[in-house]
This record gives sequence, C-alpha cells and structure tokens, in this order.
Amino acid sequence: MSYTALYRKFRPDNFSDVKGQEHIVTTLKNQLKAERIGHAYLFCGSRGTGKTTIAKILAKAVNCENPHEGSPCGVCTSCRTIAAGASMNVIEIDAASNNGVDNIREIVEEVSYSPAEGRYKVYIIDEVHMLSIGAFNALLKTLEEPPSYVIFILATTEVHKIPITILSRCQRYDFKRISADTITGRMNELMAVEQTEVEEKALRYIAKAADGSMRDALSLLDQCIAFHFGDRLTYDKVLDVLGAVDTSVFSKMLRMILKEDVVGSITLLEELIMQGRELTQFVADFTWYLRNLLLAKTSDQIEDVIDMSSDNLQKLKEEAMMAKLDTILRFIRIFSELSDKIRYASQKRIVLETTIIKLCRPEMEAEQDTLADRIRKLEKRLDKGVVLSGQNIPPSEESPKEAEKVQRPKLPKAIPEDVKQLAEKWKGIVESTQMPVKQYLRQARLTLSGENKVILVFSDGIASDYFTKGEGHMQQLNRLLSESIGKEVEVSVQTIQEEQNFDDNYVDLEAVIHMDIEEE
Repeated sequence: MSYTALYRKFRPDNFSDVKGQEHIVTTLKNQLKAERIGHAYLFCGSRGTGKTTIAKILAKAVNCENPHEGSPCGVCTSCRTIAAGASMNVIEIDAASNNGVDNIREIVEEVSYSPAEGRYKVYIIDEVHMLSIGAFNALLKTLEEPPSYVIFILATTEVHKIPITILSRCQRYDFKRISADTITGRMNELMAVEQTEVEEKALRYIAKAADGSMRDALSLLDQCIAFHFGDRLTYDKVLDVLGAVDTSVFSKMLRMILKEDVVGSITLLEELIMQGRELTQFVADFTWYLRNLLLAKTSDQIEDVIDMSSDNLQKLKEEAMMAKLDTILRFIRIFSELSDKIRYASQKRIVLETTIIKLCRPEMEAEQDTLADRIRKLEKRLDKGVVLSGQNIPPSEESPKEAEKVQRPKLPKAIPEDVKQLAEKWKGIVESTQMPVKQYLRQARLTLSGENKVILVFSDGIASDYFTKGEGHMQQLNRLLSESIGKEVEVSVQTIQEEQNFDDNYVDLEAVIHMDIEEE
C-alpha cells in the first residue's frame, strides 16, 4: 500500500479533532443542533488553516443519519460514503481550473435535481476568488435563492477579490492562523500515534516555520522524519533539513553588524552558505529575531511572548541594551524589504551581502530613518579626531570643547602695514584685472598665516588650480599684488574642503581690517 502524507492521514473527520478554529466550530455545531443551517457559507483565511476540512465535516454533519452534538457519527452509510469521496451529494469544485461561465451553468442546472439519498446536496467551491466575473454573475441568482436541499460552501484565501454581491449572500467565517503552541500540541499527539520520537524543541521550530498553517507544519514534519527515518528527530536535524540557522548565529551576526564589522559579517555569511543554509529562510528567521529584539527593547516582561531558552533570552536582552531603538527599527525595515526581493532574486547571495553592508554602513542609505545612525557615527569620529583639510587629527586627551578652542584660528599679534594696505585695496585690485583672473579672484578670501604670509583661500578647486598649476599664473599674481602696494608680497594659495567652514579654520583678513577702520 502506498504511503499517505501526514496531513492527509490525520485530516480531522469530526469537529472535535479540529484545532485552532474553536470560534467557527462552536457556531456551526450550534447551528446544526438548532437546525438553523444556512444556504451559503464563505470560509476565508490563509492556507492550511482548515477551510476545506471543516467544509467536508459540515457536509457530513448535515447528511449524517445519527449526528451527535452537532458532529457527524462517522459510521453511518452517508458518513462513510462522503469520507471515501464517493457520495453524489457532496460535489467539490476547484475554481482555479473550472472558472468559466459554462462550469457554473452546469452547477446551476444540476441544482434543480434533488439528492437521490440524504438530506442535502453540498457544493464546495475551493479558491472561489479565481472565478471570472461572468461566472460570479451566473452563480449570483442561484446563490441567493437555492432550493431548500442545496448548501453552497465557498472557500478562498483572497476574500478581497470576491464581489460584494457574492459576499452579501453568504455567512462569512474568518479562519485564524493557528498558534505555534496549538500546532506543537497537535504534532505531539500525532507523533505518539506514529510512535516516532521527536524533540520538543524541534517541533516548536517546525510550528514557527509553518507560520500558522497546520498543513504546512505536518508537511515539514513529514519531510524531516523521512530524511532521518528511524532516528530520533532533534532540533539540529530539523535545521539541517530545512536549511535553517541556529539562534546563536543570529546573535553573532547582530553583534558584528552593531560593531560595523563588515568583514566579520560577510565571513559568517560565507560559513552559512558553505553549510548549505537556505538564504531565503535565513532572511525570514533573522527578521523574526529582530522582532524579538524589538520586544526586548520596548518591554520588560517578554518571557511569555518570546519562545526562547533562558540563555538565549539573556543574550537578547544584552543586545537590546547595545542597540538603539531607531537602529532596530531600521534593521527590521531593511530586512522586511529584503524578504520580498530575495525570493525572486537570481543572485540571492549578492543581494544579502549588499544588505548586510548597508546595515554596517548607514551612510550608504538616503532614507530618513538612517539619519540618527549617521549622526551617531559622525559624533564618534569627531570624538576621536576632527576632520581638517581632508585628514583626521590624531585623538587628543583634551575634551572636545578644549580641542575646539585649540583648533580655532587665532588672530596674529600684529598685522603688517603692507598687508593691511593690501586688504583695504583688495576689491579694487580684483576689479582691475582681466577675465578669467577677475572671475577667479572674486571667489578668493584673504587670510594670514602665522609667519605673516598672505594666503588666498578658494572654495572652488578649479579656481585654485588655475594659479597653482597654470604656467606662470602664480608669478603674475605675485607681481599684481606687489605692484598694487609698491612692496614685495609673498602669497600662497589654499583650497577649503566642502565639509569645512572658512570661519572655523581661517581668519577673515578683510573683516578684521574693516573692523579696525570702523573703530578708528
């Protein structure tokens, strides 16, 4: 006999076996006991949450010869026939492949015939959102006023695609995602029946990976058992099969990123890739780890919310103290965006490596939530040394305020008379020159070095290059200034960097001279 997958073998055949949808089960059982059965039901929710399963149980219950507390007995002829898929009263339709007007017209024609045996004809239309607009319109009238012996059960994962005219004619039931605890408990029951030894931690990881879907959980469990058939299924073995990563690796990766260790982060990722870990799963799990980190950062009582060992929880709390709140939120945003991209990326490794480098280097991003990290990084660099003329000054033992005082330009003790004369005449000298010298000199600002040497400071590199690199231009400049005051003048040219402020690094000679004139 061929093997039957776990999710098919243990599919619930009565309401008591359904897990995680108690609000729906209770309502349907009460309707059955009170014989207040609706003519059209809409079951909506994510995959693997029990929509089709409950639809089949409801179909058995309405036709059961000996129902008990609203549940089918499972032993009468009708129950056994429906369970075997041989009943003429229960018609299952896949709307994904039967979505045309003609398919629905066939149903409309069949509805007029009463059931040969049993009380109700039940039509289960799965993935009903796949029907065309024409098919929905063809179903509309029959769905609103079907014969008394007909029940429609529509199931969908995308309820927003169903026309409002259909929604208004159905009793709507929203299926919840099943909790990890409920899924773990169900798998424990089934493993006891299968006589398979499985570690509790392994089941919890599978339940979390299933993301609220019981069917997905049982499929993953089936896969793990098959890979390690005959052996005890442990947490590490589950990680191997699913290509997942242990929590300690996430902790190590996060600490490296917080230290802005690009090489260490990429090296760790290389190790994971060589171990055969699935990168898409890594991104999903690391995003979940960041979610836990955010909870640890914003709440004191997280033991009941985060499913984690006490040692790992202690590490998480330490990391929460290390990271700023806005940094964690930025990491979550970036990895949430990556979750969509990496699924369809042809070069998953490159996309993930680029993202990790972005986390280590916030200045690579232009988004607003990176500003805080960029400012903090700049402050750290300023604490170690101020950027001046494109170079870092070595760290000083002085406080930042004292260092700032030392680095601010000082006025010379006495400004020579010839330099004063030059500063007073500067604007006239500039205007007396020809283009392009006039244009370049208009951008220059006068200052004085410690040796009473005149300096022309340019913010434009092209202007300064004209004098320093142009053949004979520096000699012409010296001659121009010397002739204007009748004395020999030694002049040098400097360029101020974009990030620098002239007033913070130089003395404005013109301002000083004019201030002296006004005081006199």
